[in-house]
Amino acid sequence: MSDKNFPEVIKEIHATDPRYGKGAYYFIREALDHTLKNLEKDKSKNKGHVSGMQLLDGIRDFALDRFGPMTLTIMEHWNIRKCRDFGDIVFNLVDFGILGRTENDSLDDFEDGYNFKDAFEQPFLPKDLENN
Repeated sequence: MSDKNFPEVIKEIHATDPRYGKGAYYFIREALDHTLKNLEKDKSKNKGHVSGMQLLDGIRDFALDRFGPMTLTIMEHWNIRKCRDFGDIVFNLVDFGILGRTENDSLDDFEDGYNFKDAFEQPFLPKDLENN
């Protein structure tokens, strides 16, 4: 990650791409840190880089832990409605020099993620409603 002034960079990003709430960028940065820490526990999975799918899994786990049943509401507040939105945020951070990437990284890595309702709402439904 970069030593750039993160709040200033977020203001710059938001000035050029206002699609997502500023809080979403802070959340993604924290979710990336969370993902890296969890991958460090399994050295075979972490070689200093996080794949799109690994990051999506980490984002989901971090969001559920941090926001609980309010996760879907918060994502909607930030205008995040699908996994590709996470990818757009990540690549904005790459384009502004906050995050790095490899030549194999692509926005397409975020296309085949999860359904938001399944990921963020279903874990909190009563067991008798899960199958409906």
